Amino acid sequence: MPQFFLNKRLIVLLVSIILLVALIGISLKERNSLTWPEQFVKDTVGVVERVFQKPAKYVAGFFENVEDVKRTYEENKELKAKLDNYAGLSGKVKQLEDDKKKLQELTGKDKLNSQYTEIPATVVSRNPDKWYDLVGIDKGAQQGIKKDMAVLTPQGLVGRVKSVSQFTSSVELLSSMSRTNRVSAIVQGDEKIFGLIEGYDKEKHLLLFTKIGSDAHVDKDQLVVTSGLGDIFPKGLVIGKIVDVQPDPYGLTKTAYVKPAADLNDVEHIMVAKRETPSAPLE
Repeated sequence: MPQFFLNKRLIVLLVSIILLVALIGISLKERNSLTWPEQFVKDTVGVVERVFQKPAKYVAGFFENVEDVKRTYEENKELKAKLDNYAGLSGKVKQLEDDKKKLQELTGKDKLNSQYTEIPATVVSRNPDKWYDLVGIDKGAQQGIKKDMAVLTPQGLVGRVKSVSQFTSSVELLSSMSRTNRVSAIVQGDEKIFGLIEGYDKEKHLLLFTKIGSDAHVDKDQLVVTSGLGDIFPKGLVIGKIVDVQPDPYGLTKTAYVKPAADLNDVEHIMVAKRETPSAPLE
């Protein structure tokens, strides 16, 4: 009896080995269809891949985009710094070109009367509260500046020296409303028409040319220059052009509005007219 069961177990073992080898052989063969366990496993793996594939790609793309944004920010920051530096350099170059042009105009303009020499100077201060009244220049008594000397630009008369220290001076502009700020002037033309530049219309930005005779014929665009009377301003310095003429309420005189030839709002480089000391006559 025990021998029978032993033989039976041996037979079952052999049959199992044969079936296992057969199954392995079937699995290794090329075939067009899969068994249902294989299909189940493959479909399950595919679904899991699809579920996790999109989030994984999104996360990877997110970090890649963050890196791109950071790189772009750094590049833009560097570019902005270069642009700011370029803008600053461009502004300095433009300022230097403007200064050079103004200095060339100063040195290349027509000379004053032979009785005067020119002292170049630069405006170094201007008080906003007295914008139309005074400017400070970088020349003083040590450079030969004296009170009441005429001050001009290549375009025309600006004003006169009001006070002097050793190395700086204050210049009273034509637009100053001071009662003592007067310039003897004349209208260029066939007829000699005299008057005084006194007063300034801040709204119109025009000088007032007063004391013109009621019978004087004055037209727009006529040039107004210094008369040379009063022994302060050299004769013939351009003041500006007439833009309008109005009679006074009593009809005794006329007042002309004159547009300054020099830009009184933008005074930087100027010339001071210094009267030459006449040579002593030879005995």
